[in-house]
Amino acid sequence: MKLKLWVSVLAVLSLFGATAHAQDTPKVDIFAGYSYLRLNPRTAGVSSFNLNGGSASIAYNAKSWLSGVADFGGYSNGNILNTGIHGTLSTYLVGPRVSYRHFGRITPFGEVLFGVAHASSAGTSGSDNALAMTLGGGLDYKLSDRFAIRPVKVDYLMTRFSESGTSNQTQNNLRVSTGIVFRF
Repeated sequence: MKLKLWVSVLAVLSLFGATAHAQDTPKVDIFAGYSYLRLNPRTAGVSSFNLNGGSASIAYNAKSWLSGVADFGGYSNGNILNTGIHGTLSTYLVGPRVSYRHFGRITPFGEVLFGVAHASSAGTSGSDNALAMTLGGGLDYKLSDRFAIRPVKVDYLMTRFSESGTSNQTQNNLRVSTGIVFRF
């Protein structure tokens, strides 16, 4: 009988601890910042090149450790490989994020996002849409209850654009971002 009482008391106390911890976790995180993108086309004779731009994301924190994320990015280069061609890439991605919120002000996280990438370029015909996926993570540093900075977020960005009239090929790209996080 005493064992059941102790187990019940511990269960109730653990619920209070979980509730107190959950109140420290914001319901929504909104990120906005700069992004560097290193694109690696698979077309023979075409070198890798850089794009610069911005990313924004909104994360709904369902649990202190689990979020649903929507991520949007726009990147461009006004003179790709000194050809005079202006190119842009946009990404629209969603998926889960796992965070570890037990380091005080520092919150490391990892995420896997899936969606679509849209590429276009001035001076060439048309544009193209392709499957996109990211696998990556980063760190948030809490400045206050409402603000944090994201000093670094690094992603492997996979796209599946068709190149030079061939079927879809996998392009293995790198995205690095930094910026500010608004927490609500």
